[in-house]
Amino acid sequence: MTSTATPGLARFNTSSDRALLAELHEVCATPAWGRKLLARRPYATAEALLAAGDTATDELTDAELAEAMAGHPPIGRPKPGDPASSREQRGMAGASEELRAEMRELNLAYEDRFGHVFLIQATGATGERMRDALKERLTHTPERERAIARTELGKINRIRLTRLLAEDENRGGQGLMSTATTASVSTHILDTSTGRPAADVAVSLAARSGSGAAWMALGGSRTDADGRCKDLPALPAETAQVRLGFGTEAYFVSTDRSGDRTGDPAGDRAADRAEAQQDAPRARDGGPSFFPEVTITFTVTPGEHYHVPLLLSPFGYSVYRGS
Repeated sequence: MTSTATPGLARFNTSSDRALLAELHEVCATPAWGRKLLARRPYATAEALLAAGDTATDELTDAELAEAMAGHPPIGRPKPGDPASSREQRGMAGASEELRAEMRELNLAYEDRFGHVFLIQATGATGERMRDALKERLTHTPERERAIARTELGKINRIRLTRLLAEDENRGGQGLMSTATTASVSTHILDTSTGRPAADVAVSLAARSGSGAAWMALGGSRTDADGRCKDLPALPAETAQVRLGFGTEAYFVSTDRSGDRTGDPAGDRAADRAEAQQDAPRARDGGPSFFPEVTITFTVTPGEHYHVPLLLSPFGYSVYRGS
């Protein structure tokens, strides 16, 4: 397929799966939807991409549809720091307190009846129109309402995907995660009980738009032989807080407690660490790792890079902002 794409669509066709999946999560909260779009690249036109988005929405399983709907806040209560939901629910911005109270009660009644958030393509809709739609849809059977919710999700996904491409055009194809407008993160781990880098440790990355907002898992990587993690996923636009998770249990726990070579690479690495520790306390001697995982949460500012090293031992750790 030969692309006649504008800069935004050209970037969509050529960006890495990992970076683009994070952006698509901002469009639709189930990763399954984003993966379906990635699998169908490249796209010759924006309309072809939008049609693929419609098809991906139609193909979501019930569980994936529930995951997608869970990413949307109730009408009248947009996510703090989330420009998409605030923009889409602008019709409620000037609503009276009476209307807001009525919407809260109707939302609760809807969630009690159907088990998921009331979903409507709210862009351009007044608060009264959304209230009336909510009242009418409360009379539906669960089967009919789920079908309508899927249709509304498709409309929202199409609008957000169109906006993603448009914002790319305005930024010359740099995308929503341009380094000029987002933060970036890296880390390394030093095992202070051996004085050596901690290699092959799993590192996960999550982000959110502010306190109280839902965390979005972005993926992860593993530390290299120097204990460094250089290829963490890019952060979405509007990221205000970041969470790094370190899988320390697998690093400390050995399949061979004597420290002898086990015959497999993972066991040999554990044996090397055991020999290097010498008289340092070893978590494996006392059973389960004392720190099965380490989680670090910190605030970021768009445009800045954050290198956050972990100084690790079996019974203690510390972190700091490096350079």
